[in-house]
Amino acid sequence: MYAVVKTGGKQYRVATGEKIKVEQIPADVGTEITLDQVLLVGEGESVKIGAPLVAGASVKATVLAQGRHKKIEIFKMRRRKHYQKHQGHRQNYTELRIEAISA
Repeated sequence: MYAVVKTGGKQYRVATGEKIKVEQIPADVGTEITLDQVLLVGEGESVKIGAPLVAGASVKATVLAQGRHKKIEIFKMRRRKHYQKHQGHRQNYTELRIEAISA
């Protein structure tokens, strides 16, 4: 069984037992959270598509870690103009393990 959930403005295809990194969710490590914005639920040949959400569907997940992604380097330069600008960014994430999908 798999599902497509929406969290943090992005959509993720998840299945039971998978680990995913999503945009940061304010939750402690080890707590169980419920993702209730389920857009699609599929099992074999049968697929339920929501309009826009599947009614009564939810995904239970456990928070494994809170962390930060690798640093993204931003470098801007204008040639022959003596202009260089360095900038960096690290995005926060929450790592989840999908425990159960209910439709």
